[in-house]
Amino acid sequence: MTTSTSAPRSAIRAIVTGHTRGLGEALAELLLQRGIDVLGLGRGTHAELASRHAARLTQAVVDLADPAALERWLADGTLSAFASGAECVVLFNNAGTVEPIAPLGEQDAGAIARAVTLNVAAPLMLANALAATPAPSANASRRIVHVSSGAARNAYPGWSVYCATKAALDHHARAVALDAPAGVCICSLAPGVIDTGMQEAIRATSAEQFPMRERFEQLKQNGLLSTPQTAAQQLIDYALSEAFGSAPTADVRELAGA
Repeated sequence: MTTSTSAPRSAIRAIVTGHTRGLGEALAELLLQRGIDVLGLGRGTHAELASRHAARLTQAVVDLADPAALERWLADGTLSAFASGAECVVLFNNAGTVEPIAPLGEQDAGAIARAVTLNVAAPLMLANALAATPAPSANASRRIVHVSSGAARNAYPGWSVYCATKAALDHHARAVALDAPAGVCICSLAPGVIDTGMQEAIRATSAEQFPMRERFEQLKQNGLLSTPQTAAQQLIDYALSEAFGSAPTADVRELAGA
């Protein structure tokens, strides 16, 4: 199901996965506040965002952990129609899951498959689809932001699936940068540790399943978690900057001077 409007579209447009909560919700809100059209993809819709930004928000209900469903949705032309005519389209591959949290041998097989699909297959499918959309001019850009993690670059006990899937996004960005498709820029961008539902799930995990739980509890207790709004602002500012795409992987905590 896709809900949209017929209002004139902005020259810059954005696609946000997982736009109904957490970082994705903050990304969609801040983009809309800037007058940027947003196509939100998720398992549900965001009624409040739609009521406040009816002219700029398009929402599509699709289970990104179901590759067949995503393939059908891509085939219906919604993404290409949304991108058509835009000088700049930014894809924020934000949706993801930290589950299953458990050492090898204790992970649910279905949870592994869902995580790999949601965290890796869906972003790669969407990136490919966006890169294939026709550009209206030689100067038009298609910008792909994989929302990465420190777990892509550092191993954590109990997070073997999450670490592997986020590392896959980093390496995908490196390879795409070598391909250098015309008009396409990409970066797998780590947003720091954000106070979202994912952090709540991490803190609710037993120490046996995730031995580093105490560290994340202390980050929360000491007020060291970034807000979704702050992280979203940093991601958007960098995605729209001239520096975007100069490196295939980056961390917002290291971009103060970017």
